Amino acid sequence: MSRDEQSNGKMELEHAPESNRSGLPLHRSAPGNMSKDTSNQAPNTQYRSRPVTVAVDPASLVISECISVTSAMRKHARWAGSSVSSILGGNPNPVQLGPPSPLLRPGSKGSTHSLGVDSAQDYGVTNRWGLRGKKGKSMQDNPLMAGFGRLRHELSSCKDIHEFDAPALLNPFLQVIQASSTSAPITILALKAIRKFLSYGFISPGSPRFPLAMQSLSTAITHCRFEASDSAQDEVVLLMILHLMEDMLSGPGGALLSDESVCEMMETGLTMCCQSRLSELLRRTAEAAMVRMCQIIFEHLKHLEVEAGDDLEALDNQTNGDMEGVKMVPSTNGNDVIASSDAPTNEPRSSSGSENTSNEAEEKPARKSSESEDSGEIKPYSLPSMKELFRVLVDLLDPHDKQQGDTMRVMALRIIHVALEVAGPSIARHPALAVVAEDRLCRHLFQLVRSDNMAILQESLIVAGTLLETCRGVLKLQQELFLSYLIVCLHPPVEIPREANIDPLLYDGIPQRPSGVKPPPSQGGSGRSTPVPVKDRQKLGMEGGARKPDARQAMVESVGALTRMPTFLVELFVNYDSDANRGNLCEDMIGLLSRSALPDSATWSTTSVPPLCLDALLGFVQSVADRLDDEPVLDGLPNQATLREERRRKRIIIKGATKFNEKPKEGLGYLKEQGIINGDPSSAARFLRSTSRVSKAVLGEFLSKKGNDEYLEAFLDLFDFYDKRVDEAVRLLLESFRLPGESPLIERIVTTFAKKYFATSGSDVVASEDAVFILTYAIIMLNVDQHSPKLKGQKRMELADFARNLRGVNGSKDFPPEFLEMTFEAIKSDEIILPDEHDNQHAFDYAWRELLLKTESAGPLVLCDTNIYDADMFATTWKPIVSTLSYVFMSATDDAVFSRVVTGFDQCAQIASRYGITEALDRIIQNLSYMTTLDTDGLSNTALNTEVKVSDDNDSVMVSELAVKLGRDFKAQLATLVLFRVVKGSEHVIGSGWQHIIRIWLKLFVNSLIPSFFNDDHEKLKLPKIPLHTPSQVIDRAAKTADTGLFSALSSYISSYAADDPPEPSSEEIESSLSTADCIKACDLESVFANISSLPADSLSPLLEALLSELPDDESSSVPVITVKPESLPSSPSSGSKPESRKPTYDPAVVYILEFCTVLALRDGGTVESLGKSVAEALQMFLRDSAQHHPILISRAAFYQFSILKASYDHDFVRPPVLLHAISSFPKETLGKTSQLVLQGLKLCIDQPGPLRSEIMTSPDFWVVLRILASNPSSSPIVFEILEGGVSGSPSAIIADNYEAAIALLNEYASAAKVGALVEQKGEKRRGNVRPPKKEAPSENAVVLRGVKAVNLISTMTARIPHLMKQSHLENSDAWSAYWLPIFGALTTQCTNPCREVRHLAFSSLQRSLLSPELTCSDHEEWTAIFSEVLFPLILRLLKPEVYSSDRDGMSETRVQAASLLCKTFLQYLVLLSKWDGMLDLWLTIIDIMDRLMNSGQGDSLEEAVPENLKNVLLFMSSSGYLVPPSKDPSQEKLWVETWKRIDRFLPDLRVELALDEPEVPTEEPPQTEPAQQAEEKSSGQEQVAAA
Repeated sequence: MSRDEQSNGKMELEHAPESNRSGLPLHRSAPGNMSKDTSNQAPNTQYRSRPVTVAVDPASLVISECISVTSAMRKHARWAGSSVSSILGGNPNPVQLGPPSPLLRPGSKGSTHSLGVDSAQDYGVTNRWGLRGKKGKSMQDNPLMAGFGRLRHELSSCKDIHEFDAPALLNPFLQVIQASSTSAPITILALKAIRKFLSYGFISPGSPRFPLAMQSLSTAITHCRFEASDSAQDEVVLLMILHLMEDMLSGPGGALLSDESVCEMMETGLTMCCQSRLSELLRRTAEAAMVRMCQIIFEHLKHLEVEAGDDLEALDNQTNGDMEGVKMVPSTNGNDVIASSDAPTNEPRSSSGSENTSNEAEEKPARKSSESEDSGEIKPYSLPSMKELFRVLVDLLDPHDKQQGDTMRVMALRIIHVALEVAGPSIARHPALAVVAEDRLCRHLFQLVRSDNMAILQESLIVAGTLLETCRGVLKLQQELFLSYLIVCLHPPVEIPREANIDPLLYDGIPQRPSGVKPPPSQGGSGRSTPVPVKDRQKLGMEGGARKPDARQAMVESVGALTRMPTFLVELFVNYDSDANRGNLCEDMIGLLSRSALPDSATWSTTSVPPLCLDALLGFVQSVADRLDDEPVLDGLPNQATLREERRRKRIIIKGATKFNEKPKEGLGYLKEQGIINGDPSSAARFLRSTSRVSKAVLGEFLSKKGNDEYLEAFLDLFDFYDKRVDEAVRLLLESFRLPGESPLIERIVTTFAKKYFATSGSDVVASEDAVFILTYAIIMLNVDQHSPKLKGQKRMELADFARNLRGVNGSKDFPPEFLEMTFEAIKSDEIILPDEHDNQHAFDYAWRELLLKTESAGPLVLCDTNIYDADMFATTWKPIVSTLSYVFMSATDDAVFSRVVTGFDQCAQIASRYGITEALDRIIQNLSYMTTLDTDGLSNTALNTEVKVSDDNDSVMVSELAVKLGRDFKAQLATLVLFRVVKGSEHVIGSGWQHIIRIWLKLFVNSLIPSFFNDDHEKLKLPKIPLHTPSQVIDRAAKTADTGLFSALSSYISSYAADDPPEPSSEEIESSLSTADCIKACDLESVFANISSLPADSLSPLLEALLSELPDDESSSVPVITVKPESLPSSPSSGSKPESRKPTYDPAVVYILEFCTVLALRDGGTVESLGKSVAEALQMFLRDSAQHHPILISRAAFYQFSILKASYDHDFVRPPVLLHAISSFPKETLGKTSQLVLQGLKLCIDQPGPLRSEIMTSPDFWVVLRILASNPSSSPIVFEILEGGVSGSPSAIIADNYEAAIALLNEYASAAKVGALVEQKGEKRRGNVRPPKKEAPSENAVVLRGVKAVNLISTMTARIPHLMKQSHLENSDAWSAYWLPIFGALTTQCTNPCREVRHLAFSSLQRSLLSPELTCSDHEEWTAIFSEVLFPLILRLLKPEVYSSDRDGMSETRVQAASLLCKTFLQYLVLLSKWDGMLDLWLTIIDIMDRLMNSGQGDSLEEAVPENLKNVLLFMSSSGYLVPPSKDPSQEKLWVETWKRIDRFLPDLRVELALDEPEVPTEEPPQTEPAQQAEEKSSGQEQVAAA
């Protein structure tokens, strides 16, 4: 045991480098890590280097196996009398010393014939078999038996089985296997023993001559022969051979086998797979063994690459030299795989199924063995055997080989599939293998996929898919051909059926047909996006037809497997969609998956097809989404901008080619206009020859038409005819276009060709252009004669006929006979295929050959493991994807489908958002909005909205029509959730999609499902929340008792019915509303609004446009000139009354839109600049038509507009005069109802000094608005606050333009204070109080307080008059009147105010103003108006009874004060008046006024005051020298006479009393006494005034 363990350990160490070299790990991540993986995993996973250990002595075990075989042989009559040496272990021959004789080794020359001996050959052989003689003497022992005896003899001295010669150990068993006289049970024992020796490691890489042993074993089992008896036993032998071959390849010596051995083993396996006589079980087992062996062989290819390193070319070159002798010829049509001793020599030699005779079988191993012995080294297998195996397997697929059945093709496909799975990329890297894949494999596969045999079709699709997945880098055009066929086959032939609940707009992006296929009505021209024209596609068998449902499903599964490759569709997009000469495969593939994912596609396929296509489509979306965050890889990849330009050119070329196929001249003109070609005919010729989109027939007609000679010559200039025979040149030319059918057109082409050929070919055979012309015609006729299917049964032209027709045409001589013979044979054997001409095998071969020729110019396929093209690809393909997701969402009922579709929408939105594909995101939002059922044109009815309190925590829910409907529709709720999930985070990309979102928001808002704003942005406006319609009912469900029986329910319903109230919502409606509320809450709209508030200004523009588009149309703006009067409008049939009596209804949605727009525009300076103008125009529209809208809307719109005005004043979006005029034009009722916010907006704009405040406060409409609103009790305080701020502000806002308006408004406020008179007069007890006690009551009245403030403000404005007059451009007289008279007018008005507080204050202010030194100036004509315009009207008003009666006690005192003020003012300005011509008239008017006061009937107060005041004036005038007797100053006579004439009327005693005309009075004394007296009287009057 210890020796065995040591030997096993030694064996493992010896195996380690060997296994690394052969390199067959079961799993490997990359070839570069091979050695590392092997070293780490060798103890556990590499069973090559770890054979099974045995618990018995190895030599004893071998001896036991020898005895088992010989015992079985001795039971057979043929060996019954053999020597007992095989049992005893002796040697029947003379004793030999030294190593065994080379004659006994299977590989020696002396033993070669013994390996393939046959019992029926000759007597010598029979004698050597040791059969008994006639006299019972023992003949020489049979060599089969003797071999076992020798082996036992040698084993008796063996100490270590691993040091025993490996060929010697196997030799007896191999002889038994190859002997045709042995029966199946004996062969089974020998095979079983050999398997045991291999599995136990008795024969291992450490054994002597191990490679030779493996070679001998391979030769023996592939040439196994035995007597056929029981078929079951026979198949066991074959099964054992299969297992042994598999063990050999996968075991330690697998990598040491030669190419010939591998080929023979695979040939044997293939033969078993193909023999129909064998049982199904054995054939399937053989197939499984072939699959396993192919895995090992092609896995070895990857390790050969690792060993070769960068020098793969040397490996390929070496392969080309090693292909001699490597040949596989599997027997695929034989019936007998078991040879017997009685079989004839010309039957198959063994179970390997080879077609060689037994003699050939004997010679072949002999030759190989001798070569191996001579060389001394066996070369391990490599590319030659792999190439041969691959070739044989591919050849089995040939659909035109009638000897091969479909069963064999299916088997070959499965094995090829394994080879591609294991080493597809390696196959593509080696030209020896790649050529087979590119040509024969693809050609056979693409024909097999048209088979109606489902087994063939499925396996063909699987292999084709794996081939494209692993080798697509060298199969660019082949892949296009295959995928184009699948697309045409699978694309549903009918339009999408209309569904009742699905809007066609949801799926209008799904293509009805592939991009290269024209609609059925216009099939003319090729125009196909294929590498070859349509007819050639038909020749290739690639046109899609009616396929069975199962076939369609298999094709869909194949497409799905390809699209599961993350980069597959990206590579299609880069290599085909971005190539002008290739089809739009990516676009068509997405279109196919989208169309086939619809449920109706199951009607012509299977029910599995729609989900398979949907899964593939969603897998594509997921792969793009998964790459969003990957680092972009740019190295070695085409530039994105270049590909975009190429796609642009491609679209132009397709359109131009289509036009050319219809009208060639128009097509060329379009291509020239677009810059694809220039005006040069050579440019057009290059385009026409290079593109595959032009119809060959149309091209031929175009080139041959008269007038297009320059195009024909330019086209022929593109061909190189140098050193080509005429038939070769004609073939080259006629394969580029189709000859026209008319003889003159053909002649024109042939003439031009002859000229071109003769000039450029360099041929010395043809003598002239005419000779070329005639020969060309003859070649064309010969081609038709030899290959036309219409000439069946008729005699075809012979060489002699052909030569006879051309006799003497080559410059009056004949063409050389060998030249004509080569030309004739070339045409006869290979037809010149005219495009669009035939549809047969020749046409297929030609089209396939053309495809292979184009592979060089097409270049390799670019592999794109990157995300740099995802944006362009998704921008091209999103329409069908989104449309399909929408359709499936609307039609699905399965939760799993909903889940996948929702994820798909989410991922599409992520992609569109990341790459800024606004159109895609908008369509997603549009479709989802439709699915929510909320995106409808009109708002839902809110008349029956009912607020229900559902808990004691004041939680309430608004039960509305919308909430109930949405709550009942699970699909709509899900769509709503998905919609806002899509919107969140993508706000900066959304464009027109905002329109749908806004509609939904509006419906949610008016139904109290969302607030107006989730953030505090709207608080900047400092407005209350937007009011909603009051609920029709408010029901407190929480407060109701638990008594909800039938009686209470009926009574509740009857009571509501009787009261004409809407019934209470049911529990189910409340639950639906709660469900809707939860759904909206889960939408996380707060995050959406937060994201909107931080969007850049340019990203807000689409949102603003969507908001404004939802506003009602401005009907008046459509007809700006004509105004329809209300009475001309037709009356409503429901009410025959006046149409204008219909009040505007309130729509909170409009207010919501306007406020939202305003908030967006006012966010910062950038938004004001970019959005302000649009918002201002919308607001102005409503303000202009205020009568048509509800006051709440108008009031808020006005405030929004004032806010915009303040923020955008520098941009002139809103002109203050226009805005103020619009507001001043409001109907009075509307202006009153909107006053609060209008005034709030005005305050906002004028709260700070600046140009805006000046422009507003100088507008006449501003003062109109204030005067209107001043009379409104609710708005009057705000108006006064605005007015006070403007007047008393620093600097003051009152200037020349608004001075008079401000005074007038202040005067109105002062006049309004008359309401305080009632309070004042109520407390008086008696009449005659000179100074009534001061009371606080009047000052507590807000109106009186504003009146008092108004008088004070008027008074303070006198200080600004000089400044205003200086700034005024008026003349002095006009300026004085403009600024002084308004103040005096207001004060005189308030001097008659019934409210004493106001009146007294006004009178004091008037007195100060009149006596102010600033009142007068150099020109006295202006200020003299203080008498005629101020004092006289004041006194006259005081004299009116109605004024007097307003405050009898107070007004008498005011009259006295007025009389005194008149006199004081006159005396104040007496000196200045004396210079004025109108002084006499003024003085006489004063006397008349005093007369009227004296006789007003007031009583004692005036009767005392008037004489006193008049006396003072007279004395002062007399002392000043103005009023003197004529005797003293004759010039004053008139004044004197008129004065006393008037005074005497009402004070006749005054003149006597004053005695101003007495002469005896000294002239000096009166001036001394009179002034003193006047001063005394004046002071007394002032005290009286002050007391008043």
